[in-house]
Amino acid sequence: MKTSIEDKTKLVNSVFTKVHKKYDFMNDIMSFGIHRIWKEKLINWINPQPYTKLIDVASGTGDIAKLFLDKIGRSVIVTCVEPNVEMLNLGKKKLNKYKNITWLNTNAEEIPVDSNTYDYYTISFGIRNVSNINKTLNEAFRVLKPGGRLMCLEFSKIENELLGLFYKKYSKAIPLIGKVIVGSEKPYKYLIDSIEGFYDQTQLSKLMEKNGFINVKYRNLSNGIAALHSGWKT
Repeated sequence: MKTSIEDKTKLVNSVFTKVHKKYDFMNDIMSFGIHRIWKEKLINWINPQPYTKLIDVASGTGDIAKLFLDKIGRSVIVTCVEPNVEMLNLGKKKLNKYKNITWLNTNAEEIPVDSNTYDYYTISFGIRNVSNINKTLNEAFRVLKPGGRLMCLEFSKIENELLGLFYKKYSKAIPLIGKVIVGSEKPYKYLIDSIEGFYDQTQLSKLMEKNGFINVKYRNLSNGIAALHSGWKT
């Protein structure tokens, strides 16, 4: 069976093209709105400062960028990187009142920006969708300034056995919910499969360290349904 980087890139792009119109609504349905709390925790852990630069990769419809800008204001500069053009356009429309955002339709593995540019790099529920995670982390390291910080929010591995069993059963219903709301269950079957096949908290931490990040730490959210990872560039 042929599997390649190009195959995954096309698959992920087609998934988001199918769901983009109801992406935010489905996120609220699937997580009971808890994803918004997780994203706020990401911003709070960063504790962003004025006159800094953020690059938000796999930016989707701009949730992280909006939270960052609302917390700090006009003194900051934000670059949103999104590989799917439909999602990018939704983000632009959603955040059209913010004038200090640059939008880039490109992949996480090759971002057309200068090295040593950003104070913060965020990627929220996107790193499991990249075609090459090591190249993505290496690129994150490149674009950050010395002393810059990577923050990754991603689905992870539940540590509570009973909760894990419940979550697994609930996950089986998500594609059916997707079929009702979006009209197709395939994108959400991919979502569940991608979560189950992704790294656990310790494995992702080690990958970050492998790609140069130091002081790597993580915090479980909702007993490990998701996790926040933090790492620094020297």
